[in-house]
Amino acid sequence: MSHPPCPRRPRTWTLQLTHTSFGGRWAERQARPISLRQLTFFGRTLTEPRLISSANYVRTELPTRLAHRLRDIQQLPYVVVANPHLSLVYELYYKAFERFRVIPEIQSLDDNDRFCDILRDMLREHLVVIPNLAMGVLECRNLVPPNEMDKFMNTLLRARISRRVIAEQHLALTETFNSPWHFQDSHDRTDLNADFVGEVFLKCRAKEVVERCGRVAQDLMRQTSSTAQLPEIKVQGHLDATFPYILSHLEYIVGELLRNSVQAVVERYHDLGHPPPPIEVLICETPQHVIMRISDQGGGIPREILPYLWSFSKGPRTQTRLENLGRVPAMAATMQELKVTERKPERESWHEGSLDSLTSRPPNLRLGMGLPMSRVYAEYWAGSLELHSLEGYGVDAFLQICKLGNKNEQVTTRAAIDAV
Repeated sequence: MSHPPCPRRPRTWTLQLTHTSFGGRWAERQARPISLRQLTFFGRTLTEPRLISSANYVRTELPTRLAHRLRDIQQLPYVVVANPHLSLVYELYYKAFERFRVIPEIQSLDDNDRFCDILRDMLREHLVVIPNLAMGVLECRNLVPPNEMDKFMNTLLRARISRRVIAEQHLALTETFNSPWHFQDSHDRTDLNADFVGEVFLKCRAKEVVERCGRVAQDLMRQTSSTAQLPEIKVQGHLDATFPYILSHLEYIVGELLRNSVQAVVERYHDLGHPPPPIEVLICETPQHVIMRISDQGGGIPREILPYLWSFSKGPRTQTRLENLGRVPAMAATMQELKVTERKPERESWHEGSLDSLTSRPPNLRLGMGLPMSRVYAEYWAGSLELHSLEGYGVDAFLQICKLGNKNEQVTTRAAIDAV
């Protein structure tokens, strides 16, 4: 199929492309990836110089990463970027880039407080990015080869995670530093017994996360089908497996997988007079990894959907996905990101991150983004997510997590995108 010709870019676009601070300096800088171990080590001993150093890292890293993504968007055909949803994303990114690139060096705690106000505003404004990206990609599916669109979407989503990680980590460290229990006149501010260092949860127990997310998935299904018999969620294996992780990331992935399994089992066995077969979760701990296998007997993935499982822009239910995206109230709610409303692990100061502040969606509001988004989150910290479907029986999902936290964030997209 031939693509329509790309209109000539207007003058304002050309000015943005040739802006010296953007094209010459920021877009040529390399992002400086970090690992969970680095985040933990840096934040364990929290002094004023370290907090200011963190602020300056974020101050220079955000415009660098934004510049890379602006360049990616500018390389798309103009007819694609002219899509109102993608255009909104571009304007948000450019506005944030222009705001951050002119912030002077952070030299004091007062400077940092003002900088944190800017960070919070940016995080709040950019909550609309994912739904607009999703609708824009679906609406432009016939203008760009699907594989290229999937790669573009994957890259932008990883970059979004990276920006929010470093921004929310700095906000959490600032809250810790300003909290009443943090003694700013002490020379030794290392708390070896702390469960959290910023957003990093040092004692993340796989069993507890599975049980918590399982209850939420069951509650969501119960709200939609009050008479349905819900499957039990059985957790087996290494039940004491503990590792450092950003809790909201893990809850999102596990929540989506369990949500899919619960829904599939309920839909398949809703007419039976006895409880449906359980969902079995096996936790396996190795010296370097923790692997979770989530197995259900929900009938497997339909054959017509299976080839498009990891795609953002292809599949047989595109129009339904677009209609469902349009039904989501207040676009700040990134529907596919599961909000875990139960009690969080104890910590002295809890910073609500971008995933925690999002509303959940009803099970019948299918968006087709849960699995590809989950894989993006899993691979961000050098993990993996794979699914094996046995048609007519069920699905096995395998989530692998780097237990040591020593792998750098994967800011760019994978070399190969799963596509047909």
